[in-house]
Amino acid sequence: MNLIASSSSSELAALLDGFDVPAILVSADYQILATNTHYRDSFGEIDYRQAPRCYRVSHGYDVPCDQAGESCPLSAVRASGSKERVLHIHQTPRGREHVDVEMLPIKAADGSLKYFVELLKPVQVASARIGDADMVGSSPAFNAMVESITRVGPTDASVLLLGESGSGKELAALAIHQASSRRDRSLVTLECSGLTETLFESELFGHVKGAFTGATYNSPGLVEAADGGTLFLDEIGDVPLEMQVKLLRLIETGTYRPVGSREVKRADFRLICATHKNLFDLMQQGRFRQDLYYRINVFPIEVPSLQQRSSDISLLANAILKKLDRSGHSVLTDSAIRQLQAHRFVGNIRELRNILARAMVLSNTHVIDGSIIARCLQIDPQPAVISADLPDLKTNEQQYLRDLLQHCQGDKEKAAELAGISVRSLYRKLAGE
Repeated sequence: MNLIASSSSSELAALLDGFDVPAILVSADYQILATNTHYRDSFGEIDYRQAPRCYRVSHGYDVPCDQAGESCPLSAVRASGSKERVLHIHQTPRGREHVDVEMLPIKAADGSLKYFVELLKPVQVASARIGDADMVGSSPAFNAMVESITRVGPTDASVLLLGESGSGKELAALAIHQASSRRDRSLVTLECSGLTETLFESELFGHVKGAFTGATYNSPGLVEAADGGTLFLDEIGDVPLEMQVKLLRLIETGTYRPVGSREVKRADFRLICATHKNLFDLMQQGRFRQDLYYRINVFPIEVPSLQQRSSDISLLANAILKKLDRSGHSVLTDSAIRQLQAHRFVGNIRELRNILARAMVLSNTHVIDGSIIARCLQIDPQPAVISADLPDLKTNEQQYLRDLLQHCQGDKEKAAELAGISVRSLYRKLAGE
């Protein structure tokens, strides 16, 4: 007789208590057979008289998750025959919460899949409801990002965050740091935009007294401050080409020298980089080192724009408004939400925050309606939309270079000099590379 089939729910629950996270035992037809103490403490008791199905208890669905448009860990285990892991949003006594779900198969003597143990690990770095979390959302694009963060966070792998300006890359970096074993040490950020080579090197590595004009004292760099923690290089695409080789050496060896010093120092840090630029294109143009590109691009994560997660706008707007108005009195009407959902956010979450802050100023009461939002949008009009009939940047560039070459009567060296590029780059751009 099968051991599990002949056991009572209390005996099965005792077996699950060996796991240090909430756990349930599920049959092949999705029925929950038992839960452990951690599950009952986090999610409550289950009424077994109703033959509870996991998809109904966790999500309120009438069909399995994969039939409701979500990934199903049980179906994934059936397909692979091994453990699988997905990110879900579960119904809990506290509301909807992100949960990292790991499904373990239990095979019968003949090798068939009979039962499944589902481990549910609450995700602390994001929330599907208004609360204290900085990252909120429940859209598929947002959930995909959170799932990537929960996977890579506990490792020491370098992460490259890709996304538009204002989309929340710095919050994603903080979430990765908080999900790591280095969470008790510092997350140190260097904004790379607008830094000269000398200033970048001084900020990153520090300098000693007398290293350059104005260096009147020894100054430790951000690498030293990040020792044992995480170093976040924001907008790494703006790092001067001359500095990229020194940055590469730091990443590969963990060693560096403060400006003006001969002493070699060592630092142990986790690296996270972010950019809104296409680093691959920059690499192809010779403006970003290939070896550095592949060194930082170990685990890329796409941070979605607000346009890609428009279903989160209502949740995001209310969460941001709660932080802006600590009294908790301000409210957004349905008409205000509709105005926001119809808007094209070029500046992403940063723009949404600005609009809501402006709305609080313009509103005479704590109620922010559609007319107030409309006034806010008129103050900050959107840029003209570029016609789809216009040629793209590369086509424009090629036409410019052809015209310039014709003006120089085919003299490529002269054309390259006038364009401010090398002859090699001229050939490459004309070839469409």
